[in-house]
Parts: sequence; C-alpha cells; structure tokens
Amino acid sequence: MKFAVPVFPGSNCDHDMVNALRDVLQVEADLVPAATTTTLDQYDAVILPGGFSYGDYLRSGAIARFAPIMTAIKAMAAAGKPVVGICNGFQILTEAGLLPGALQANRRGQFICQTSELIVKNTSTQFTSAYEPDAHIQLPIAHGEGNYYCDDDTLAELRANHQILFEYAANPNGSVANIAGIMNRQGNVLGMMPHPERAVEALLGSTDGLGLFQSLIARQTQEVAHA
Repeated sequence: MKFAVPVFPGSNCDHDMVNALRDVLQVEADLVPAATTTTLDQYDAVILPGGFSYGDYLRSGAIARFAPIMTAIKAMAAAGKPVVGICNGFQILTEAGLLPGALQANRRGQFICQTSELIVKNTSTQFTSAYEPDAHIQLPIAHGEGNYYCDDDTLAELRANHQILFEYAANPNGSVANIAGIMNRQGNVLGMMPHPERAVEALLGSTDGLGLFQSLIARQTQEVAHA
C-alpha cells in the first residue's frame, strides 16, 4: 500500500506521519508538495497531516482548500480511495466540503496539548476495524480550533449513518456530541482531531494509534487479494 502525505506551507506533522507509515508500519509513503502536485493516481491513500497550513490565516484550512493538490484529493475521494485528515487535515477536509461541519476555536479559547481518552464508536469501517467495539484509547491532541460543530440535522444524519467514529470520553474543546472524528457517508473519507501518528510506539507513551493504520492496510490487502 502506498500513501501520499501532502505538505502544505505550515505543515508540521508531515514527517511524524511518514515516520509512522514507513518506519513503524513498513509501508510506502511519500511527502508530496501541495502547491505543485496535481495528480495522486499512483497512490492508494492520502493522509493530510496536522500543522498550520498557510499560517491558519482567515480560518484553519480556509486557504489550503484552494491548493492545487486538492483537486487530486477530491478525485481520490470520488474514486472511493481512502482520504484521511488529521487535525489541520480535518479542518481542510471540512473547508473543502469533503466532510460536513466545521472546526471552531476551542471552548476556552486556548490551545490544548494533552493526551485524551477516546471511545471508538464504530468498528465496522476501513479505518477502525482493528479496534474492539467501544474501545477506550489514548491519543494526543494539539489544537486551538478543534471544537467540531454541525447543525442538528447534520448531527442526526451522522448518528443515523454511523459516521461518528471517535468520541472524547471527557470533551476537552467543546465539540458537539463529544465528536473527535467522523467519516463521510460513503465511508472513505475520515477526519479526526487527535493524532494517531503520535501514538504508534511505546516510547511515545501509547500504541493506540496503530489500529487506524492497521485497519487501512488490512482493508487494502483484502481488496488486492479479491481483485
């Protein structure tokens, strides 16, 4: 399986992501420049990393949505390939219309950097199949605008279609319904504020992030085997 990791001006978790994929999970991963990349046809999945794309001017992710690479990312999503946005990547996916809702400033207006406990709410997805149902996992968060918001109708749809994959056990930022991560209705686009790539080795304090990547790799392996 081959992953693309876009690098926007201001990305700062891109190398963390590549380290997790290449060195820990032993899969192929390339850093690709967001400003000049126009096709991702050679990749099986794309993961938008955390950071402060374009300095988070206007709103987090608001400028990144216009980067040339976004056309290729939208094409991947339309083709059913996995698209994942972590932290700033989640913000970019909502700004680009690939996921519903928006990310606002944290409830207390402060940047939060801590380990948070999450509950895995849906394990019947290509992103979460390696976890046990309702598993409690520990993942780091580091964001100033991680307060997920959507209107009541959208929330009802997310719940009805089982699109809420991760919830906070103790809501740190004010997100509606304790939401920490959601997917699109088609089940191939995931956005989450916590950082699974920072929880893939015991040395980092947790290996709970491995399940997300293992789920994706296992799904791809199965699809290749049945092709």
